[in-house]
Amino acid sequence: MGQEQTARKLLGAQVEEALMAYIIGTPIAVGEKLPNEFALGQQFQVGRSTIREAVKSLVTKGILEVRRGDGTYVKSHCSLAEDPLGLSRLDDKYKLALELLDVRLILEPEIAASAAAHATPENKTELRALCDAVEQLCLAGEDHTPKDIAFHTCIARCSQNRVMEMLLPMINTAVTTFASLTERSLRRETIQTHRAITQAILAGDAVGARCAMVTHLTYNRQALMERRNAHRMSPCETTPAASGTP
Repeated sequence: MGQEQTARKLLGAQVEEALMAYIIGTPIAVGEKLPNEFALGQQFQVGRSTIREAVKSLVTKGILEVRRGDGTYVKSHCSLAEDPLGLSRLDDKYKLALELLDVRLILEPEIAASAAAHATPENKTELRALCDAVEQLCLAGEDHTPKDIAFHTCIARCSQNRVMEMLLPMINTAVTTFASLTERSLRRETIQTHRAITQAILAGDAVGARCAMVTHLTYNRQALMERRNAHRMSPCETTPAASGTP
């Protein structure tokens, strides 16, 4: 009996992993409905009870949502381990992005200042390389978001403060949310402000690093406000020029 339970648990974990890969790989967008248990059971060649266990586990992790009498829907593509604060599951993304920027304006200038004071030579080498990588991607018109996240992650590591590093999931969510809403439009500003932040940290200039980070985040906030306002405008509220009237 013990062996049977172990085998069942292993099968459930495998199906859960396969189901998660199916959601991401299809992809099934957030808010879309999954096929029913019978169809999923046929696809993964397991019984409905095993599918039910896998779904239940993904519900616990914040990936799926079961609506009684309706079906199972994708709630998020990020697990609680990847997004422990559950920020990606908040509906109003513009409001979330602005709130995240408010928090970043409180935290990141001080993290940058601490990085300038405590970065090791190895930290500085990594930071310089990441700054260069982001700049190259921006100039090439490619997606620089992963390297942007790595850049801010490196700054937190430069601070030599473990608690600051633990704040990284929130900062990473903020960077990703901002990039998706603004379509990575601030390429020139990103290059300039990342370079200023990097130069200050390399020089051990805590005040300069703090000010450069404030400038960086202020550019982001202004761009986000513009996007949000444009998003809220209905077609009848557009300007005459935008509607084609002289």
